[in-house]
Amino acid sequence: MTLLADKIVCITGSSRGIGRACAVESAKHGATGLTLHYFGDEESEAELQSLKEEIYATSHGHCRVVGVPGDIADSETSQKIVKAGVEAFGRIDVLVSNAGICPFAEFLTMPHATWERTRQVNLDGSFYVVQAVANQMKSQVPQGGSIIGLASISALVGGEFQCHYTPTKAGILSMMQSCAIALGKYNIRCNAILPGTIATDINKEDLANKEKREYTIKRTVLGRLGAPDDVAGPVVFLASDLAKYVTGAQLLVDGGLFVNLQ
Repeated sequence: MTLLADKIVCITGSSRGIGRACAVESAKHGATGLTLHYFGDEESEAELQSLKEEIYATSHGHCRVVGVPGDIADSETSQKIVKAGVEAFGRIDVLVSNAGICPFAEFLTMPHATWERTRQVNLDGSFYVVQAVANQMKSQVPQGGSIIGLASISALVGGEFQCHYTPTKAGILSMMQSCAIALGKYNIRCNAILPGTIATDINKEDLANKEKREYTIKRTVLGRLGAPDDVAGPVVFLASDLAKYVTGAQLLVDGGLFVNLQ
């Protein structure tokens, strides 16, 4: 299947986890150009290089990659992402706004700097890149595209050590709903993906607790934690023309965690 044949895809926070899986899956589905944002430190530089090699092998050289380093919390980074993508490929068909952090912290003693940094990366960064890419999608010919915001099951439910994180994910969900209204006239679709517990670096320390890990697995209907590629498939669907009449929607990708109350 080539659901993204000849599409140009932009992904933030692409060097690891869900972002990386989305990049690989996009290449598998025929995307010809990937604009991949990453943080830009030594670790993420090495990750991006290995990702480029994986994508080249996966696509047999048919998918080109442009890497753009920078702190997504800085609005200038989003401008650089769009500029690099357009210079390389001429347009942007899909945005996956994925970059995010979750430094688990106790609410009453949480330093304000933790709140500020989490909000800046998760919510401010998403706003900046969605706005920048939407302006490009409006101006390009043919006009339009698909924007996918990575929210979380945490947009709908709480977490004791996530009082700073859950509001940012609720904000991303709300932003996708409002942007769907604001941008529909330009043929730009906006949707949110809400992953459940996906085993990535963001929760590696939390899930290192054996009891917590087993409890979380038991809470899911499918009896396992999610993997990054479990999210990448739904992302590709929303990016593709199969979802051409889907906008303002939210898609839970959680193995049945949310519904499993009793």
